[in-house]
Amino acid sequence: MYERKQLKIIQSRLAERKNLIQVITGPRQVGKTTLAIQLTKKINVPFHFVSADAVPSSNTIWIQQQWDFVRTKLKTSGSNTYLLIIDEVQKINNWSELIKKEWDKDRRNSLNIRVILLGSSTLLISKGLSESLMGRFELIQLPHWSYSEMSDAFGFTANDFVYFGSYPGSAHLISDESRWKDYIRNSIIEPTISKDILQLTNIQKPALLKNLFELGCIFSGEVLSYTKILGQLTDAGNTTTLAQYQKLLDEVWLLSGLQKFSGSKIKSRSSSPKWMVYNTSLSSVYEDLNFKSIKNDQVKWGRKVEQTIGAHLINSARVNNFNVYYWRDVNEEVDFVIQKNNKIIPIEVKIGRVKSHKGLIVFSKKFNIKKSVLVSDEAFKWEDLLKLDVIDLF
Repeated sequence: MYERKQLKIIQSRLAERKNLIQVITGPRQVGKTTLAIQLTKKINVPFHFVSADAVPSSNTIWIQQQWDFVRTKLKTSGSNTYLLIIDEVQKINNWSELIKKEWDKDRRNSLNIRVILLGSSTLLISKGLSESLMGRFELIQLPHWSYSEMSDAFGFTANDFVYFGSYPGSAHLISDESRWKDYIRNSIIEPTISKDILQLTNIQKPALLKNLFELGCIFSGEVLSYTKILGQLTDAGNTTTLAQYQKLLDEVWLLSGLQKFSGSKIKSRSSSPKWMVYNTSLSSVYEDLNFKSIKNDQVKWGRKVEQTIGAHLINSARVNNFNVYYWRDVNEEVDFVIQKNNKIIPIEVKIGRVKSHKGLIVFSKKFNIKKSVLVSDEAFKWEDLLKLDVIDLF
């Protein structure tokens, strides 16, 4: 079974003397539970692995019961350490306060119980961590799978990755596009929107949120203002509502709205967003043409490649804490601008032979940039950029 690099990170943290709650979060269907199972096979620490998936949300004593069981096992096992892993912890009402209570109790009684929490709902996990568990946890974000991971685990070619994206559960379905699209819609998109957003937040217009998501996927890689988006929606709304819904879609790793780079945070926030999916499968399911037809259309394929690079950048940005923008000034533009602290790198994507990359030149002069990246057949090939750990560019 393929092992993601985050497995070594959490394994090394459990081996440290420092004891903090380890929280593993990320989008649905990327292997959080699998990672925890793999971990249990690599450590020599006794463990208790439970899931709250089928537990009634009102059963608030359930967490205490699991903890008491582990405390008993710790006393009788002869070990000085015990590991408690709770999957889908966010499904228990007031879970973060309950975790805090039991965790603090162990600290007072000098019990060395290690804790790993897994959650498929990024929204609810984030809320609980910020409200109750500050200073008690470390976060391990499990992003969408990279091209290198899909290649090593499932034999994906770069072209496969561009169109079919990177949900591991769908990898064996790509030979049947109709079946593959059904899986992405029913096992990824629908539960993420219905369970992770609509059930957990006060959404006044759920149809509007779903329509916004679909349009964002269709126009992934394009700059489109909220006003223009409203013009294509049948449900009434306003730009403020759309911006709030886009933020929710971004938090659950579905759809990002990149802001224009200006050197000013205020100006960036007021710009029209460049829509970008976190996983290209999310845009491919709304394509009218199939994989072969899009691959043979240079314009459409170039757009898919740009989407793929954008997805690669924003997934890395979530994990490595840097920002991703686009830039446009009259007729000149740069596809992506990445920024970490005071380091700024513009990235322009060209498929085929490059006729001009004036945008990079203008941007570099305007902002006094020393390093830029041109992705083309004659320079940095897009396949190579997808294999790169983006943080290494800095």
